[in-house]
Amino acid sequence: MYASPLILASTSPRRAELLRDAGYAFTVVTPPLHEPDQIGPGVPPAQQAEALSFFKARSVTHQVCEGLILAADTIVASAGQVFGKPADLHEARKILQALSGTTHQVVTGVTLLDAASRRRLIQHDITRVTMRTLAPEALERYLDSGAWEGKAGAYGIQDRADPFVARIQGSFSNVVGLPLELLERMLAEWAEATESVPGSRHGGPSTGVRVQ
Repeated sequence: MYASPLILASTSPRRAELLRDAGYAFTVVTPPLHEPDQIGPGVPPAQQAEALSFFKARSVTHQVCEGLILAADTIVASAGQVFGKPADLHEARKILQALSGTTHQVVTGVTLLDAASRRRLIQHDITRVTMRTLAPEALERYLDSGAWEGKAGAYGIQDRADPFVARIQGSFSNVVGLPLELLERMLAEWAEATESVPGSRHGGPSTGVRVQ
């Protein structure tokens, strides 16, 4: 595993908490750029999430000279639609009404980017979430709470939306915002590849990269 502290390119307290609870050493750098929640029509959700995570990692490279940058971006896909973070309460209501009673995909793209060499490893994880049919009064109470703000799909499974979720297939931490199981595998792959590069301090492979 990569031994030095990670540089977390995120303002998400949930991602920081997941890393902290898992025992990772890291510093936080706020991404200066506000990337779009979606890449565009015709791009599969997994590739959208990967690209968004890469953009986020790349946006902090002018703030750090060296170190391994970690960035993640989570979107929700259902019935051909892709949902990011809602802009306001009205959009949050529309998203939750669309997801109510469905089994949808929570997709998180994860990027490891070396600040000095710009080598990167980009992958994604997918969790299937089955949401109960939301009663109108329960939906309005949740919307009034403001807990939907800043969350892909307008809900967070670690928050008051928990009663909305009937079943999870896959990584729980992925739904929170950072798939720890995938991150561990990526860091192991990164460390193994780095050791195989003569004279490399941080390095890393481009295996799995879909963003050039």
